[in-house]
Amino acid sequence: MHRLYSQATQQFSSLEKIETAQLSDDVVWIDLHNPTVQEKRALEQLLGYELPTRDEMKDIEPSSRLYREDGATYMTAVLVWKAETEAPELADVSFVLARNRLVTIRYSEPMAFRVFKTYAERERTVLPSGAATLVTLLDCIVDRNAEILEQTALQVDSISRDVFAEDNGPRAGRAGKNLALALRHIAKRQNLMAKTRESLVSLGRLSSFLMLAAEVSESAELREQLKSVSRDISSLTDHASFLMANISFLLDASLGLVNIEQNQIIKIFSVAAVIFLPPTLVASSYGMNFAHMPELRWLFGYPMAICLMIVSAVVPLLWFKRRGWL
Repeated sequence: MHRLYSQATQQFSSLEKIETAQLSDDVVWIDLHNPTVQEKRALEQLLGYELPTRDEMKDIEPSSRLYREDGATYMTAVLVWKAETEAPELADVSFVLARNRLVTIRYSEPMAFRVFKTYAERERTVLPSGAATLVTLLDCIVDRNAEILEQTALQVDSISRDVFAEDNGPRAGRAGKNLALALRHIAKRQNLMAKTRESLVSLGRLSSFLMLAAEVSESAELREQLKSVSRDISSLTDHASFLMANISFLLDASLGLVNIEQNQIIKIFSVAAVIFLPPTLVASSYGMNFAHMPELRWLFGYPMAICLMIVSAVVPLLWFKRRGWL
């Protein structure tokens, strides 16, 4: 699918195939969503320069993601996709800036693209060039990452209250279930934060590289706008690192509470075993089948054995309480 944004009409057009007549100078943005190999080759012939393949978009070396070739600036970043779901993903998106036109290649549907398209059509935003389109789109992508961080911060605060709630103490009956649920939520937030931070790092590299492009460096307005975007990326990266540290603390705290609860249970069983050991010894002694045991024919032998077992159980219990072990 091809989406073309025309400066003259200030609207997007969705096309299955681009003809030469449709690729006028007014078209400042071509958005390729899930393009086939044949569609890319046909568009390359119209544009006059090559577009990165899907395999090239997955290269992790910065030199393979950010470079200039034949007067075109090639940039690839990773964007958070499906952040609202239980399994967020990172999607590779390539930006090609050449001849006052922006070409984006993607095989996913990040929310920032949908929001930007809706905003541009509703507000009739004027996008005079491909460079201005790219800088404005980056601003929208950064805003989307800020929303993810804000929502995650609220969720982490909610998890923190659940973890440190008073009913989650070591004597709480449902503490194990509550903490197990909290651990699952913490793991999901950690996964999302790791992906968001990776996306912000790639966007930071892209914005620094874009600053060197002639289309941006020659425009004072675009330079200032891009500097603002870069500052936002830097601050959001620091905030993402803070949230990841907070999530790590919650993870350690939850595991510590689980260990305390398990130790308390083992402690109770250990004390119970020690308490019932002396009575068991007394009962075993008087349960032996020896012919000559004076207490067997004694009138008060049975009550004496019962009292001896009770005393042997109570004395260790009182001792443990005095030592503060219970």
